[in-house]
Amino acid sequence: MNTSTWSPCLLSVLRIMSGLLFLEHGTSKLLGWPPSPMPSHGAFELFSMMGFSGVLEFVGGILLVIGLFTRIAAFILSGEMAVAYFMVHFPQAFAPMVNKGELAALYCLVFLYLAAAGGGPWSIDRLRNRGI
Repeated sequence: MNTSTWSPCLLSVLRIMSGLLFLEHGTSKLLGWPPSPMPSHGAFELFSMMGFSGVLEFVGGILLVIGLFTRIAAFILSGEMAVAYFMVHFPQAFAPMVNKGELAALYCLVFLYLAAAGGGPWSIDRLRNRGI
């Protein structure tokens, strides 16, 4: 089996699935669906940290799913997850298992990889670069 044949396709699968899962965080914050297991802290405010992160997650998730501006979107989302980890999780405890920051750390690294690797063959970015 030639792994070089499957690697680009699996890069696209990683991008699409990460984008869909991340988009779900955005829709939960912005639209209330699916309902978040985290307790709500009053009415939703767009011009708050939670509102700003919801917009980034919603728009960034869509961009990742379709593979448009993948490198830029992934870089911004990686930064968002780094900020989330160090502002929300790290002050609680050092270890990600204890501070419940594993998901933020993992998203940060996956998005950093996508920022470097690009969207893969199944992306609008690939079509744009071909001139199609």
